[in-house]
Amino acid sequence: MAKTFAYRRQEVVRNKPMIVEFKIRWPGLFTVAEMEAEFVRITTRPLVSKFHAQLDQHTAQLFKVLKKKGGSAGNKISRILLPIRQNETIEKRRECILKALCIYLNEDPNILFKEYLDTDDTAVQRELEQLTLGIYSVKVEGGDATTPPADVGIVIEGVEVLHDLGDVTSACALLMGVIYALNLSYPMELKAFFEVLQKYFL
Repeated sequence: MAKTFAYRRQEVVRNKPMIVEFKIRWPGLFTVAEMEAEFVRITTRPLVSKFHAQLDQHTAQLFKVLKKKGGSAGNKISRILLPIRQNETIEKRRECILKALCIYLNEDPNILFKEYLDTDDTAVQRELEQLTLGIYSVKVEGGDATTPPADVGIVIEGVEVLHDLGDVTSACALLMGVIYALNLSYPMELKAFFEVLQKYFL
């Protein structure tokens, strides 16, 4: 993958292939390890570890800023931050901060973050096929806030790009890697959110 990087970048930038075609041509790229390596090849910086470290570093300040938000957006942020009290894991804290940040920027986190139960695979698959860009998490039926998801993955143009990512924050970091690797534009309805991720966490 390192040896074919220049050829692959040329193909991505010039031809702008559909995701389904590009995945068939370069199946080796669509793993966590290779997506992280591709991000390093493009930016010379690590991806997931850098994203987590920067998010953790800004968490205390983000909490202060988010809690100052008033009105209906402030109420939504309070509801999103509520699970942190039930589940003190760092993964849940990071996830809640990202979703609340989306609302703070006057954008809808439900456009990006999709949650499903693990009881109806067929319905989930149908809905994901209609998704332009998103992060999905499949919750275990009967689980609580401390139960890790059965699956977390990334879908672009109805194609599952990555799966079994462990948690939503890692998926968010890897989505940034996919956007860089495939030279994609940020979706207009989430442009501010992705620009903050780029400028402050990467």
